Amino acid sequence: MERSLKSPKPKLTEPQSASRTPGVAALQEMPGHLIRSLHQISNALFTEECGQFDLTSVQFAALFVLRAAGELDATRLAQQIAFDRSTIGDVVERLESKGWIARNGSSDDRRVKLIRLTPDGAKLLRLVEPAVKRVQERLLEQFSPPERAVFLTLLKRLDGLQSDVPSGPLE
Repeated sequence: MERSLKSPKPKLTEPQSASRTPGVAALQEMPGHLIRSLHQISNALFTEECGQFDLTSVQFAALFVLRAAGELDATRLAQQIAFDRSTIGDVVERLESKGWIARNGSSDDRRVKLIRLTPDGAKLLRLVEPAVKRVQERLLEQFSPPERAVFLTLLKRLDGLQSDVPSGPLE
């Protein structure tokens, strides 16, 4: 099922329920809550647009980075896509089972497995990229072009905080 960009979109403003429940308005002022909510919206749009490909947004990010990088070990891949090192193995296993990536030992260090995109993985990326582009457009369609630029700049600044976090899932 494909939706146009003009289809009903998630509201990024104060939800109706916030005005009905005392104290909830304060939650709408918490950046962490809003980021989590936007993450849910982004995932829902990704699933809607890309569901036919049996691909998650994290799997897409991994394939996208591998296409650009050539080969990476799992630790570097996790760093590149800002994903938890302890669970990247599950993502890699799923991608490998679908035939979209392959793992081989490194010639420099036999303990290291290098991950690379397969031809089927490259083909999948070419097929899914228009749907991923629609997700990005739908996420930003409520903003004017100058607002989009500001929003992305601010998101990138927040994303830069990742290196300042002393511990957590990104280590």
